[in-house]
Amino acid sequence: MSLAPSPSSTMKAPRGKIPLPIITTLICVIAFIALLYTERLNFLSSNSILKVKSCSRRDAFKKSNDRIEDNDESLIDDRFDFDPEECNVANGKWVFNSSLEPLYTDRSCTYLDRQVSCVKNGRPDTNYRHWEWQPEDCTLPSFSPELALKKLRGKRLLFVGDSLQRGQWQSFVCLVESIIPEDQKSMKSGRSHSVFKAKEYNATIEFYWAPFLVESNTDLKIIADPKKRILKVDSVAKHAKNWMGVDILVFNTYVWWMSGLKIKSLWGSFANGEEGYEELEASVAYRIGLKTWANWVDSTVNPNKTRVFFTTMSPTHQRSADWNHKGGIKCFNDTKPVTKKGHWGTGSDKQIMKVVADVVERMKVPVSVINVTQISEYRVDAHTSVYTETGGKLLTDEQKADPLHHADCIHWCLPGVPDTWNQILLANL
Repeated sequence: MSLAPSPSSTMKAPRGKIPLPIITTLICVIAFIALLYTERLNFLSSNSILKVKSCSRRDAFKKSNDRIEDNDESLIDDRFDFDPEECNVANGKWVFNSSLEPLYTDRSCTYLDRQVSCVKNGRPDTNYRHWEWQPEDCTLPSFSPELALKKLRGKRLLFVGDSLQRGQWQSFVCLVESIIPEDQKSMKSGRSHSVFKAKEYNATIEFYWAPFLVESNTDLKIIADPKKRILKVDSVAKHAKNWMGVDILVFNTYVWWMSGLKIKSLWGSFANGEEGYEELEASVAYRIGLKTWANWVDSTVNPNKTRVFFTTMSPTHQRSADWNHKGGIKCFNDTKPVTKKGHWGTGSDKQIMKVVADVVERMKVPVSVINVTQISEYRVDAHTSVYTETGGKLLTDEQKADPLHHADCIHWCLPGVPDTWNQILLANL
């Protein structure tokens, strides 16, 4: 028997009040159904996990690897999977992660220079090792030694530049070497060219010393006085013969140009020898030198066989007033990153950044720019400071007590910030 009257019977029903028992019954039925529906919703809500498929920014309405458990909306992460063409990796923040352990230490990796082995040199704090870079728009993959070696199988990776680039090279070697059996790896160190070999993978990770990229009179025999340095800003031939046949080239050059003086520059036929130099503003000489490098890349590199990267300038932190550390002495005793978004100090030259952007934009061969400047600007806490060496000797207690003259706020402790540079590099390979 149907509970609901048919349309025809409704039309014929006599007008008047509905009996109270029927009203009471209907209310009870409706309440019971509502109770069952509510309980069903609660069950579904408490046991469901929202999974959102990840993709790049091209599908702006999709999210990456997001999960919401137990109705905790604070776990939402709407960053997309890393895409080098879509993600502005320089836009983000450093997040402290006490559970984050570096893949190596300055005691476990024997390939580190004493200059960057801060803990071994007596640095008492280690929190600088536990900060991880988190871009705002995307998720940056962790550095995987297995993936790195897989991508390098049968290839040569060469870092070219100054001591900061040497630090990035040593970081890369230390990030991968621990998973390679002792008899399957070797290191050959030279004055200008050093080679780490992973035999099982038939891969090499190399470093070539060329602080200006272009030739100079201070390439091997270091001239301490910047006034006596002379650059051949239109020539890289002497160095570039060592860059041939390489599968992945990673260049950098910056800090050696920033002496605060005009740079003595030579070009052309050099008819007057070294006396034929002209003194140029640093940014002008830098532009000429970088164009010389770019011309070599465009005329020599086959982009179908060789990838080319350029690491932007590594900031110096010589002026504590830049990050409002009143009474500070350069980067000495700073133990936390700067938190002010977009912080930019006097140790990074925006004119130089513009030169890099202008030159690379006009090149025929694609060059991937690894922008480490902004992310490194925040890390005033991660330099070698007084836990380093000078002239091949560790700083004495007397020198450590005089950070104004001896704190190194240019180079980075390892493990440390250059590991993140390599994390970005691997994500781009």
